[in-house]
Amino acid sequence: MRLASVTLRPNESQDQLLKRFRKAVTKSGVLGTVRGKRWHVSKSELRRIKRKKAIRRLKQRERKLREE
Repeated sequence: MRLASVTLRPNESQDQLLKRFRKAVTKSGVLGTVRGKRWHVSKSELRRIKRKKAIRRLKQRERKLREE
C-alpha cells in the first residue's frame, strides 16, 4: 500500500489540490484498508461478505442485460 501524496502545482487553487488528493486517496485504497482493519473480522465472515458482494454484482449485471 502506498500513501497518497500530492504537490501544489503553479496557479492551482486549494480546492483543486484537495480534489486531486481525494482522488489519489481513493485510488490508493487507503480508506478501505483502514475501515477493514478497524474491527477484527474472521475468515468465515470475510468469505460470507465476499460471496454476498458477488451475488449482488451478478444480480446487477442480469438487470442491466434485461434492460438492453
